[in-house]
Amino acid sequence: MPGFDAATDALPDYDTLRLAWLTADADSRVLEIRLNRPHRLNAVVETLYDELLDALAFARGENRVRALVLTGEGRAFCVGADMKEHGGAERTLYQRRAYLQRGNDVCEALYRLPKPVIAAVNGYALGAGAEMAVACDFILMADKAQIGFPETGIGTCVGGGVSKILPHLVGLAQARRLLYTGEKIGGVEAARLQLALAAYPEDELADQALTLAERLAAQAPVSMAMLKRLVNLGAAEALGEHLQQELDAVFTCSTTDDWQEGVDAFAQKRAPRFQGR
Repeated sequence: MPGFDAATDALPDYDTLRLAWLTADADSRVLEIRLNRPHRLNAVVETLYDELLDALAFARGENRVRALVLTGEGRAFCVGADMKEHGGAERTLYQRRAYLQRGNDVCEALYRLPKPVIAAVNGYALGAGAEMAVACDFILMADKAQIGFPETGIGTCVGGGVSKILPHLVGLAQARRLLYTGEKIGGVEAARLQLALAAYPEDELADQALTLAERLAAQAPVSMAMLKRLVNLGAAEALGEHLQQELDAVFTCSTTDDWQEGVDAFAQKRAPRFQGR
């Protein structure tokens, strides 16, 4: 675009995100979306979901954006739901379901965005953070970063399409292991399992993500959009229905005593005592 200056052109401004052009090269249009709640390890609240949906809509409609990098500020990518606010907030069942729907909407928006998205996992990616990473086209991890799905240990269930997409990435047996046990794995093992494309020393991660993003951004945009849709077609079949089933599962869990026990145990830093009700 004539006259475009990536260093000065205005981008949407948010409370929980920071957007930046990663290069001013006229032939490369790489946008970084950085989760920006480092004081809470980028834990998710409603505002973050709402702003992320808005940022992805901006990226979808902005022709200058050819590739995205999603990462986190500080020591974490995203540690999942903000349990301090999540557990203490008084929500009606309708509000609770609406919050869960936002999470699914974010993951579906990442998955269906007609532009490649790289998750640069710089630290912990847990729960909702891992769900967002899995919804991206590529995961690059710092070798000491960790990714995991701790939901069964706190009385809830995965969302974001993970129970459908993860088996396509790592195989059914490994997906079961990761989902059923809640085990966290590091970047090197994630790459070995093909959950992550590669793992790098932390100080190299940003440069490696930019290198891949620039390569993707240089490709023909329409070709990229068509290929992303085709490559994802198998996993995307009935994705909307699967997302709804996950939402129902998470919502059901959130109405149980075990869910509240999981939240309380997490806040009190003790092992939960689940009763199956």
